[in-house]
Amino acid sequence: MSAPRNVVELLHDLVRIPSVNPHGDPGTDGVGEARIAAYLVEFLRGIGAEVELREVLPDRPNVVARWPGDRAGKPRVLFAPHTDTVSVGGMSIDPFSGEVREGKVWGRGASDTKGPMASMLWALKETREKLPSLGHEIWFAGLMSEEADQHGSRALAAQERFDFVIAAEPTDLEVVHAHKGCAFFNMRTTGLAGHASRPELGSNAIDKMLDVLAVIRTEFAAEFAQQRDPKLGSSTLSIGTIRGGTKTNIIPDFCEASVDMRFVPAHYQPGIIERFRERLERVCADIEISCIPAPALYTDPAHPLIVKLGECGAKPVTAPWLCDACFFAERGMPAVALGPGTILQAHTKDEHIAVADLEKGVEFFGKFIAML
Repeated sequence: MSAPRNVVELLHDLVRIPSVNPHGDPGTDGVGEARIAAYLVEFLRGIGAEVELREVLPDRPNVVARWPGDRAGKPRVLFAPHTDTVSVGGMSIDPFSGEVREGKVWGRGASDTKGPMASMLWALKETREKLPSLGHEIWFAGLMSEEADQHGSRALAAQERFDFVIAAEPTDLEVVHAHKGCAFFNMRTTGLAGHASRPELGSNAIDKMLDVLAVIRTEFAAEFAQQRDPKLGSSTLSIGTIRGGTKTNIIPDFCEASVDMRFVPAHYQPGIIERFRERLERVCADIEISCIPAPALYTDPAHPLIVKLGECGAKPVTAPWLCDACFFAERGMPAVALGPGTILQAHTKDEHIAVADLEKGVEFFGKFIAML
């Protein structure tokens, strides 16, 4: 593969490397981030970075790069796109063509987030001679697993300290400084099977789950509705799945249900997940609950680097979705999401990004880097 000559060719290369998150039904054998990580290592070393692969899960590394400064002790700025994509099932175009037509680059990840990543990387390439002498030390991380469980950002946030983090997402070059937190409550109740003609001899797992869901639909729902943010609206919850039993005339010995909980920043406080778990255990003592929450994001829009981003033309906004930025913010590192392209193209059957947006992203990030 020849070296890319511009940001469009770089994105073409990135899209052509399958890096589908293996979670769920990926729709391809091209899963995992190892191949795209290897490409990034070569590209980043070619523009002067010190680069290492940090394996988070087997054959699924983070790519971590830095440009050493001309003096020690500089504040650190991290540019952090994710390298995985969602599944490709049901796509109406070749997901890995990277085709350029109609003024757009097409394929899975073109918008989310290989396009924003390409703009970041090309801006770093164009400014590479200036990076060591900037007032900030520049880092780049290609984070694995953002599309499911966010293992990459969780790991890097635990390993390093940064003074400002930009998670690449297609935000129309607006600065997402706040988003809701999220928790998927996966619940299971168990019972004792038996003939449905004698229900008193068994234990109905569905009945147990209905008691749990009744509390969620009444008490929890009322509390969530009262938690409001002037821009993000209220906290929300939604029962997403439920299944149980094996046959109508058999007392069900299991029931499983999942609930999607979304928290405005003021609502997502330390210990909130544990408190919800304890309340549900009081309803059903033997309920099994699994949950890997993602915290809400809030970074003060008056932060000096958000102000600099504003001077480059990016206004602070909020978003209904979550991203890797929140795991850095959770550990006290100011973080935002930002990048070219629109979130409306993310995960679509014909995903693409406009070439003009890619080039605008390069110009934007180049201008911001020069201000650091």
